[in-house]
Amino acid sequence: MKKLIGVCSVLFIIISLSSYGFFNASEPVIDGLTEHTINTSSGISQGQSFVNADSVVSWFDIPYAQPPVGELRWRAPRPLSTPNNIIVDKPVTSCVQEASNYGGIAGEGIVGTEDCLYLDIRAPKDFINKKYPVMVWIHGGGNINGHKDYYNYSHLVAEKNVIVVAINYRLGALGWFNHPAIQGLQDGFDKSSNFGSLDIIEALKWVQSNITAFGGNPNNVTIFGESAGAHNVYTMLATPLSKGLFHKAIAQSGYTISNSLENAYDHQDENAYVTQGSWRMVEDLLAVQKDQSQTLKTPEQLHTILKSVSAASLMALYVNKPGVINYQPLTTNDGIVIPKEGLASALGNPLYTKKVPVISGANKDEVTLWLGLHRYFMSTRYLFTKWLPPIVSIKDPQLFNFWVRVRSQAWKARGVDEPLDALERAGYKNLFAYRFDWDHQASSFFIDFPNILGAAHGTDISFVSGDYKYGPITSYIYPEGEAREQMNQTFMNIWGDFSASGIPDTSLEFDWQGYTSAKKPYLRLDKDELLALDFESETLTSVLAKIAANTHADPIAQCLMVWETLINVGDRDIPRYQSWNDRQCVDFDARKAQENIAIELIEEFGSTSVI
Repeated sequence: MKKLIGVCSVLFIIISLSSYGFFNASEPVIDGLTEHTINTSSGISQGQSFVNADSVVSWFDIPYAQPPVGELRWRAPRPLSTPNNIIVDKPVTSCVQEASNYGGIAGEGIVGTEDCLYLDIRAPKDFINKKYPVMVWIHGGGNINGHKDYYNYSHLVAEKNVIVVAINYRLGALGWFNHPAIQGLQDGFDKSSNFGSLDIIEALKWVQSNITAFGGNPNNVTIFGESAGAHNVYTMLATPLSKGLFHKAIAQSGYTISNSLENAYDHQDENAYVTQGSWRMVEDLLAVQKDQSQTLKTPEQLHTILKSVSAASLMALYVNKPGVINYQPLTTNDGIVIPKEGLASALGNPLYTKKVPVISGANKDEVTLWLGLHRYFMSTRYLFTKWLPPIVSIKDPQLFNFWVRVRSQAWKARGVDEPLDALERAGYKNLFAYRFDWDHQASSFFIDFPNILGAAHGTDISFVSGDYKYGPITSYIYPEGEAREQMNQTFMNIWGDFSASGIPDTSLEFDWQGYTSAKKPYLRLDKDELLALDFESETLTSVLAKIAANTHADPIAQCLMVWETLINVGDRDIPRYQSWNDRQCVDFDARKAQENIAIELIEEFGSTSVI
């Protein structure tokens, strides 16, 4: 049941299935005009236009900080001042991560480069001397996968006259790491353990200093991201270090998980619910190097080893193994980037308020992207030959649909309503909530996409970008037609208008009421006749009560649902899991049960997934 839990697992599936295209230097360039040559603080970049690029100029692979290599590994990003440098497209800019051919990261094993702090810019062709709104895209991928090149926002740029900046940031153990051999020997911002978050802040600083040359308004910057990208949007709202660097924020399917420094280090595996703390990682690293004296290493010696070992060796320690539920602490409450009280709490603290307009939303069927592909819920059969795709069907539709509903409702409760409640307490006034309901896919002989996937996690991104790519099932997920075009126009209007003015409902025929904790209004994002305002009645408490009242799910399924509800999207709430429904699950090891299910499925089918 490896992919049945965990935000990171969900996000990795998204990266694996979605195959968003992007323009690069290998495509036909139709001009490279002198006026598209821009001088920046980090070099001179030549703008490019491409065939079918909707009258957009693009600048690729602009460095926004010094490469975080060598002694700069696990340090705050350093500003880069190389104005005379000639910027050229680089063959590899993706940060170090596990390869995914479906996700645009070709290769096998660990790929990418530590020299990855780059950004791309797309602007309307008439950008010169303009002050267009700026949108900074923060990619998702569980903060362990993803890269800036994955998404092409040219359609949004051309349609709404905005500038879109897409950024890379350090991932996984290179982006988030807490160990006394690192922080104990460093000072200032280098003592942080949220290096990926610091990268995003540095990129926003670069935008403030340079975006005017690209026709952008540095006083009108919107940050937006999906999943881990939305989590990072919440991080920017919570950190005291980002004040004044952006003016609006959009969080699509976000989450607020953060970890104490103690759990991130997890000395001697003290926390049973942490499987990949930095103490364990260093022990495993030394064991791989066959260093039998690892317990005798001084902090200085460990510091040297950690700064010099190959990035691939480090990241390989975090690669998921079949049947193992891997929990790697990432965002940490380091007291520098994230206040000690934690991300979720800091969002509600007036000390850190930005008081900018915020949109936050979730998808109606968030978890189907992982439940709908999992053999725990799905069965497969072949008609004639395995050369054809299998016919996928739901084993127990009643259980599947109930599981999807409670988990997706819990995602909205923990990932949208609770963060917005916190922002309201901190003094934010212009808050807006939505739920993405669009599920008008085409059905296939082999799989009933509308009922199995529906408004799954990540299916909303294409409607913002206008670039319809979802791996081999693209034509089914986004069938051409009026419903698709309506949804695309609605998304682009809302996202574009919000970035321009902070008002998201300019194009709507009704008022999108601002979010309040008292009424919890939200916009149901769907094709035109189903586009409407609604009010949320579900809470985390009501979702847990529904699980207790359900008579179709057996006790094991109930405990698994409660476990997933209370460890995902928000901070882990183990006491609430143990006390739920008169302590029904107190002696049930949900994580071990999930691993056993995964092992059984792998032994029988070779994988937990139906694809």
